[in-house]
Amino acid sequence: MATTEQKIQCPSCGESISIDDVLTKQIEEKIKKSFQAAQQAKEKELTTKSEELKKQAAEIAENKKNIDSVIADKVADQLKAEKLKIYKEARTEAEKEQSAVTALLEEQLKSKDEKLQLATKNEIELRKEKSKLEEDKQAFELEKLRQLEEAKNAIIEEATKKAAEEQQYVVAQLKKQLTDAIKAKDDLARKLEQGSQKTQGEVLELELEELLKIEFPHDEIAPVPVGVNGADIVQKVVDRTGRTCGQIAWETKKTKSWNENWIQKLKDDQRAIKADVAVIVSVVLPEDVKGFVFRDGVWICDIKLIIPLAIAIRMNLESITREKAMSVGKNEKMEVLYSYLTGVEFKQRVEAIVEAFTSMDASLKKERLAYEKIWAEREKQIKKVITNTVGMYGDLSGLVTLPQIKTLELPDNES
Repeated sequence: MATTEQKIQCPSCGESISIDDVLTKQIEEKIKKSFQAAQQAKEKELTTKSEELKKQAAEIAENKKNIDSVIADKVADQLKAEKLKIYKEARTEAEKEQSAVTALLEEQLKSKDEKLQLATKNEIELRKEKSKLEEDKQAFELEKLRQLEEAKNAIIEEATKKAAEEQQYVVAQLKKQLTDAIKAKDDLARKLEQGSQKTQGEVLELELEELLKIEFPHDEIAPVPVGVNGADIVQKVVDRTGRTCGQIAWETKKTKSWNENWIQKLKDDQRAIKADVAVIVSVVLPEDVKGFVFRDGVWICDIKLIIPLAIAIRMNLESITREKAMSVGKNEKMEVLYSYLTGVEFKQRVEAIVEAFTSMDASLKKERLAYEKIWAEREKQIKKVITNTVGMYGDLSGLVTLPQIKTLELPDNES
């Protein structure tokens, strides 16, 4: 059977050397040294015997000088034969030892070669198995990452789609409301433009009167009759005790441009009806006025700020009246305070605050319900993805040994 030649590298010169050549050379040197040692021993023994024989021969020659040359030849032949015999025996013995050593070395080499082949075969099998496990692991991780990425993209796509649908619905609703509002505004503007300026002014006057009556039901609000000098509307401020605190003269203007002469005319009308405060409510304000302003003893106000300005003026008139009442005596002060706390205005203020907070709370609840709905849907989707991932992990764990994922394993028992 052919074997693979094993080589090693020389540490001194770096040259590659065959292990078989080295072992053969070592065995040959060992056999050669053993043979040379045995031969030297035989030669030494032969030399010793030869010297002994020579001594014997010399002694015989001395004692028997008359022995003829025949005996000397026989002795020489005997010495030669003995020498040859000893040489053959030594050679035979060396060959036997060399054969035994060679057979032993061959057996050892054969055993080592078989073990080396078996180890190489086992190493190849292990490397193949390890490579297969690495490929399976990488394929599983890649598939798992692909599935997670697909699930993540599906969730993002669905959430984006729902958000876009909800946003489109809200935008469409807002557009519808804006369109309706613009249409209503255009219709109202068209109707107002169709009437005369006087009719438009009367409409604004009626709207102001209605707003004041709704906002201040306890006050006496009455329009000034046509043909009588004075403002359009007179508001008599009455506090919670039924006491008159003063009068407000309201003048309405719905024109395309502002006229400064309106201020002086309203001041004259204010003196005529003995009103405490005069207010001009106009669609068009002076160029330097935004919202409202107090100019030359008259309040100038935009129609959007009628109620806030009226509340502020009433509070001022009531405050002045209370101060006058407080200057009369302490008992009246207590009465005023008690009347205020038990009156309608205090109740209305508290109700307004409560209504504002109630409206804010309702809006907050609506937003919370909407977001909780979205969160619940996303939570179900995430749970579905996690459940499928855990199931896939369990299925594959039953087929191959997977790396441990701590979040998918039971926690260790605490000692």
